[in-house]
Amino acid sequence: MANVSVYNMEGNEVGTLELNDAVFGVNVNEHLVHLAVVSQLANKRQGTQKAKTRSEVSGGGRKPWKQKGTGHARQGSTRSPQWTGGGVVFAPTPRDYTIKLNKKERKLALKSALTSRVNENKFIVVDELKFDEIKTKKFQNVLNNLKVSRALVVVVGDDSANAVKSARNIPAVKTAFVNTINVYDILKYNTVVATKTAVAAIEEVYA
Repeated sequence: MANVSVYNMEGNEVGTLELNDAVFGVNVNEHLVHLAVVSQLANKRQGTQKAKTRSEVSGGGRKPWKQKGTGHARQGSTRSPQWTGGGVVFAPTPRDYTIKLNKKERKLALKSALTSRVNENKFIVVDELKFDEIKTKKFQNVLNNLKVSRALVVVVGDDSANAVKSARNIPAVKTAFVNTINVYDILKYNTVVATKTAVAAIEEVYA
């Protein structure tokens, strides 16, 4: 099992924590990690784009002029694609972009992403993140003490409410609860910072 240092909010090492290999020591499956990221980004797409084809545009039932003798090119409808106000050729229609992964694949992809962060020494554990007040500057000081700039911060419970709110205005930081962490965010941010209780909850859910 991998051991990681545990730090306090001042950036001082206060102990070590043994990580569960079932979550933080799996064989990294890069292909599944890739699929999980592609799936997450695809599932965010709304797919509500729509334009009308010539059969859907209102009007145009009458031939605009007779077939011959006018000097104009022959036209059958004012709603043909070449007319202003006409239909669109190969018009986009609503569609579902969802890419599905089964539960085992999603779970393994997440564990692979967490393992990669541990292997890269980009997984930092803090004993707690408790703030008496909502203060962005104090949260930034904690990050400075931990020597972290761009981070995904994983917390648990209502006791971290002030910490979550304090981090809102820091552009390079995102806070997440154990049930909302995902592969994309783990890879997007350089470092994962998690409280001891968050690590225990992750191991309980995913081990």
